[in-house]
Amino acid sequence: MQEAGPATVVPVEATVEATLPKNIGILQPAALAVVRPIFKFLWSFDVEGIENIPDEGSAVVCANHLSAIDSFVLPAVLPRGLTYVGKAEYLDDWKTAKLFPALGMIPIDRRGGDHAQVALAAARNVLEGGGLFGIYPEGTRSRSGKLHRGHTGAARLAVETGSPIIPVGLIGTLGIQPPDQSMPNFFRRATVKIGEPVDVERYRDRIGDRTLYRELIDEVMFEIQALCGQEYDDSYATSKKQPPRADAPEKINVDVEVVEEGPTIPRKSSSDILKPRPLALVG
Repeated sequence: MQEAGPATVVPVEATVEATLPKNIGILQPAALAVVRPIFKFLWSFDVEGIENIPDEGSAVVCANHLSAIDSFVLPAVLPRGLTYVGKAEYLDDWKTAKLFPALGMIPIDRRGGDHAQVALAAARNVLEGGGLFGIYPEGTRSRSGKLHRGHTGAARLAVETGSPIIPVGLIGTLGIQPPDQSMPNFFRRATVKIGEPVDVERYRDRIGDRTLYRELIDEVMFEIQALCGQEYDDSYATSKKQPPRADAPEKINVDVEVVEEGPTIPRKSSSDILKPRPLALVG
């Protein structure tokens, strides 16, 4: 294992033509320059498989998710900038409403379905522009400590854009910041295992095939499980019900927690801030 050192930001060719929502990632280059050395000082990260991150071109980075700090660890150790999705509820808090999108978070409406389509389009633009897009296939943090069944949004994005899927196993981040703990524990060690890319080019003629998306994300979850070593639970992290039958049609979402019922609370959603702007990726 190697300890992660300062990462070199890989420049993007000027010919990239794509769009990202207004203000998404606008502060990421400056933030990474500050965050990376701070993280290296506060925690020790053993990074395996860094060579599996392509120097250029698009990829969907899929990781297990146990701790709130996961979304900061990955950008801190990767050699390229990473745009990722996060729950739209972050827009309700003045402390994170502007900051998280500026750092590279695409807010997503966790009701799923049509509510998440704006975020899905933004993610597609990231990939079509040659960037790295990060997503947690489980859709939310695992509270059980087990690795749960993956949603198919990541597979759908990968096949539609021809982007490889890179499985990642995060180990030890739960010890850095346990659930519901506002401040992380300092001077702990964590491991980031980056697996070999899953090539999707052979599936490009099956765009729209939901059975394919299910098979592909199951393959990715198997790879993640091999990397992180978590026990696998073949049920969704957001559902107490049994998983649907393999032959049943599956509603494709974007890896978000679906809230079917509940009080209507006025708040911002993805579409409130996702306005096109020229894409400026860090790597």
